[in-house]
Amino acid sequence: MWIMVMGGTLFLATHLGVSSTTLRPMLTDKLGQRGYLGLYSLLAVVTLGHLIWLYNIVPRYDYFWELDPRLYWVPKILMPVAFVFLLGGFMVRNPTAVGLESTLKDPEQKDRLVRGLTRITRHPFQWSVVLWAVSHMAANGDVVSVIFFGTFAILGAAGGVLIDRKKAASVGEDWQPFAAATSNIPFAAIFSGRNKLVVKELILPVLVGLIGYGLVYWGHAWVGGVRII
Repeated sequence: MWIMVMGGTLFLATHLGVSSTTLRPMLTDKLGQRGYLGLYSLLAVVTLGHLIWLYNIVPRYDYFWELDPRLYWVPKILMPVAFVFLLGGFMVRNPTAVGLESTLKDPEQKDRLVRGLTRITRHPFQWSVVLWAVSHMAANGDVVSVIFFGTFAILGAAGGVLIDRKKAASVGEDWQPFAAATSNIPFAAIFSGRNKLVVKELILPVLVGLIGYGLVYWGHAWVGGVRII
């Protein structure tokens, strides 16, 4: 168990502890933007690979809760939504993404930023990770799986908050209108009246997301090493 905790902590430290602290500007000053991104990408790949390797070799003897076939419905319900967030989120220009901050200063782009999935959440990728992680934790229940998927749940949930802080600091006043019209928590901006749900903007993202989910469901034994039942 503890080796998984250490692997998860290392993974989170390289993602959140580097990119969201004063280490980032320090490294950027010394290495340049490209050098920093190269180093960050290398660390991310290495620590992710290490965590996956641990997950595959550490024995799973202890359980937080007993396996229950009814819990297999949790990922079957949540994962289609996760795929809509994951794939649909890439179908709209989102200023929270790396390199797209300039869209907030472009008058021609501003009116097209809040649409589709960004009406629901400005962090669709992060929430797709949270839904994937939480649903797989529920379906497994063993200590190793809870630590493994819990690491990604923390990453996704904390990532959105930290991205907002970075964008507010780096973009300045141009960030505020976008932040006011959207929300981190899914549907919060819609429920509060700051935005509205436009169904026609979601037809293609939902279709693409469901197709993606269907393909992964069909090939899950190859992708995840376990056949879905």
